Amino acid sequence: METRPPVPPFTLDSAMQKVRLAEDAWNSRDPERVSLVYTEDTYWRNRAEFVTGRAAVKEFLARKWARELDYRLIKEIWGCRENRIAVRFAYEWRDDSGHWFRSYGNENWEFNPQGLMQRRFASINDLPIAEAERKFHWPLGRRPDDHPGLTELGC
Repeated sequence: METRPPVPPFTLDSAMQKVRLAEDAWNSRDPERVSLVYTEDTYWRNRAEFVTGRAAVKEFLARKWARELDYRLIKEIWGCRENRIAVRFAYEWRDDSGHWFRSYGNENWEFNPQGLMQRRFASINDLPIAEAERKFHWPLGRRPDDHPGLTELGC
């Protein structure tokens, strides 16, 4: 069976590492890469959409990133216990008309013993912003280590 370290039970340090690995994967905007951190039978609630299974996750992410252009994400740990991690996040993106948004949300994650995410519950709200209000200014891909996080940016 696949293993994705760090694995539960999580310490604060290992949970923080897991959160950064997730952020890096999502910033790749590669549905295949991202889907590999979930169990084959993973179960999601993302906003009002329910997704079951790794294949459905890949399809969901492909649709998401076809619509949410120039996507840049920052995640921050909120708490952890045993095999669960709570995260808050924000991401910026634009639609195909050039309108910018900052999406804010919270996620609750549950992992199997091999460190694959088996359940993800995400609540997300979108805020229209002017391009001049953007706060996430790095080249597409992984957020640089010296780029401020959510707390430092006041998000």
